[in-house]
Amino acid sequence: MKNSSTEVKVSVEFLGVGEACDETQPNTSLLLRARPAHNPTTSVQILLDCGFSVPHRYFHACSDPETLDAVWISHFHGDHFFGMPLLLLRFWEMKRLKPLTVVCQPGGLQRLLDAMDLAYPGFAKKLTFALHEVALDAGGTAHVHDITWRAAQTEHGQKNLSVRIDGGDWSLFYSGDGRPTAETQTLAQGCTLAVHEAFALNGDHLMPGHGTIQGCLDWARAAGVHRLALVHIQRDVRRAQWRDIVETVGQCHDLKAMVPASGDIVSL
Repeated sequence: MKNSSTEVKVSVEFLGVGEACDETQPNTSLLLRARPAHNPTTSVQILLDCGFSVPHRYFHACSDPETLDAVWISHFHGDHFFGMPLLLLRFWEMKRLKPLTVVCQPGGLQRLLDAMDLAYPGFAKKLTFALHEVALDAGGTAHVHDITWRAAQTEHGQKNLSVRIDGGDWSLFYSGDGRPTAETQTLAQGCTLAVHEAFALNGDHLMPGHGTIQGCLDWARAAGVHRLALVHIQRDVRRAQWRDIVETVGQCHDLKAMVPASGDIVSL
């Protein structure tokens, strides 16, 4: 898809693909540059999850403080939202003025402000831009920046919501953390790209509340997704079983599957 004044490229940049403790991979986070169906000449930028190591990756990818329109927070484990205080602090430092939409579970914005107060006491009141919360719970629908958002709950140690973002002729599913469920399978039906955490290779190394590569491949087939990207692989599994991971994904001829690297960009 060419980029012009009347056509905006829709892409997903993998700012990070790692789990919480991976010293070689930034925390899993996606940067969506989107084209809304009802206003295709406009670009919308959405950040999906913002863990400890994400803000530096974000500002490497985007230096304009006004570009980011919305942030999605899947759940409140540190590797998925503890980067938000730094993101907001730097936006303040760069004199951002445009309001920022935070789409999250009900009450999530207060948790974010509490984290901000712990990290940088008093700075939330100094922000030069407004934070607007859009509460989205499992089974719910929201319309944000001319894009439709829907959510479903995964099986995880803390309540985690997968999200599906639809722009008309494209759709993105992002799992956050957790094992797939019947609800997330329904949510992902036929989507353009599904990005799913896959902590282990298979059931032999199953971690409670996390998915596996083999399980996600089966889930994606059942959901009829067009493409699947596997992220958030446990660091020791990534090191010790990388060849097996590549072989397993490579043998999946009935499904377009990939294991992206941090920095990869996929067009929708």
